[in-house]
Amino acid sequence: MLAAEEVRVRFGGNTALDGVDFRADAGRITGLIGPNGAGKTTLFNVMTGLQPATSGRVLLDGDDISRLKPSRRARRGLGRTFQRLELFGHLTVRENVLVAADFRRGWSRERFDPATEADAVLARLSLGGVADAKVGDLPTGLCRQVELARALAIRPRVLLLDEPASGQDETETEQLAATMTALADDGLAVVLVEHDLHLVMRVCHTISVLDLGKVITTGPPAEVREHPGVLAAYIGTDAEGAA
Repeated sequence: MLAAEEVRVRFGGNTALDGVDFRADAGRITGLIGPNGAGKTTLFNVMTGLQPATSGRVLLDGDDISRLKPSRRARRGLGRTFQRLELFGHLTVRENVLVAADFRRGWSRERFDPATEADAVLARLSLGGVADAKVGDLPTGLCRQVELARALAIRPRVLLLDEPASGQDETETEQLAATMTALADDGLAVVLVEHDLHLVMRVCHTISVLDLGKVITTGPPAEVREHPGVLAAYIGTDAEGAA
């Protein structure tokens, strides 16, 4: 569904990504982990069009989308959340989601009511009770769910989640895990960047590990957990705890 091929990104003399190959398949949750500064968010930005690659390309359904603007990629089916929350704090929860639904109405060939669509997404994520609350007044954990709801309002085929469990309590993280699993079961390709290894190892079908801008390994959680390079670069003594 989504692939990055030989992607390189250089900032002056620094190489953020060095020949990265990555793929995410429909109906599966693909994890992307690594230490801070490994290049995870940079890869997200390349795939969604916020950061041009120095070389390499991004494919969606086999089509090269490397030159498309972020808005065009969203129309093609890419949705994402951000490591740092990018919500409209002065708007309500419903209004934040409505912005995305209204955006989709502007280019979609489907006929639908954005307000009805927004309320359906809020209901799916159990956010109906705070729909009229201003986002700026909500705790971080709830805001993460609002950002996910906004991403879903464009009905993406590929959903890239950048640390969605950050700031969430245990109950919220359990709900997030269930939501991601349900989305994958519906046929979405879900890409998860997350430092909560318990969550990653539990929900992902495949995991790619980045370190210093390079992919160390890609495979199922059980293999990644035991990979010597991963143990040395990232997981260390927490490997057993992530089981």
